[in-house]
Order: sequence, then C-alpha cells, then structure tokens
Amino acid sequence: MIRFLRQILYRSIDNKDISYEDLKELMRNREIYLIDVRSGQEYEEGHLDSAINIPIYNIEKEISKNVKTKDDTIILYCSSGSRSKKAKSILEKLGYSEVYNLKEGIDKIWIR
Repeated sequence: MIRFLRQILYRSIDNKDISYEDLKELMRNREIYLIDVRSGQEYEEGHLDSAINIPIYNIEKEISKNVKTKDDTIILYCSSGSRSKKAKSILEKLGYSEVYNLKEGIDKIWIR
C-alpha cells in the first residue's frame, strides 16, 4: 500500500503534478487536504467534493487555519492549473513539504 501511494505521489517528482485519476485513488487511500484556490465565486459555481476554498490571494494567511501540519498531503487545484502551481510554490516557501498540483485543473475534468 505504501509503495503504491509513493508511486502516485512521486511519479513526477520534479513538478509534483498529479492526474485526476491519481487524485481519486489518493482520496480513497489516505487523508488529504483538497484545496480549491479559485475565487469564492468560482468555487460556489462548482467544485470537487470535499474541497476547501482558499483563494490564492489568501493562501498564505489561511492555510494554517485549515491544514494541521506542514507534512500533511495537500492537493491544490484551480481552473487550468496555473493558479494552483503558483499556490504550490507559495506553500513550499512556507515550509509545506507534501504539496501537489492537479494537472490541467478542473476545467479539463469537466470537459470529459
């Protein structure tokens, strides 16, 4: 089990992007924080189940209120993957070590 999770999380260790299929598997097998970094309005228009909305412009001051430790697994997403990549960089600079980006955002998922 641990080897499987490690395989998903470190498949693309350089950029830490994960696919939607990997996200679904992770959600079944471990506790994660799924964070939508879009605006509150975008979040209200539709979001992934169990996602927390922390807009990118609030991520630095709000993250510690929502995530227990800096070692917890955090998956970020936005519409296209651009804002979530920026948020990932911000969180890594703050010392969060297990931060991942949903590759291509949720727009790609909803188009399928």
